[in-house]
Amino acid sequence: MVSSQRRGASTVGCLLWLLFVVAAVYYGVNIGEVYVRYYRLQEELDSQARLASAIDNGTIGRRIAAAVDDIGVPDSASNVTITRSTDPRQINIETAYSERVTLPFFDHTFTFHLKATEPL
Repeated sequence: MVSSQRRGASTVGCLLWLLFVVAAVYYGVNIGEVYVRYYRLQEELDSQARLASAIDNGTIGRRIAAAVDDIGVPDSASNVTITRSTDPRQINIETAYSERVTLPFFDHTFTFHLKATEPL
């Protein structure tokens, strides 16, 4: 008769590996969302800078404020600075904001400075 005893080490190792994967996914999703919102807002600033020759600064500011609300970044990102220069003819759109992420064993404030520059 063959004995079918198994060692418990492989089961514990598998559980630890699974715990590590679940933790990595959990932290990755929560931190990744912060960067997804950042890239979406940067894309909006770039888009408004490209369209700037046809629209005024007030409209650009309102569109960015609407995008901030839609994307879900903090309202402080609505405080944009729009500068049009004549030499060279270009537009600069800038904003900054911070987002705090609080997770078990992790508490960090991410600070972002966004800028879009396009010729007019």
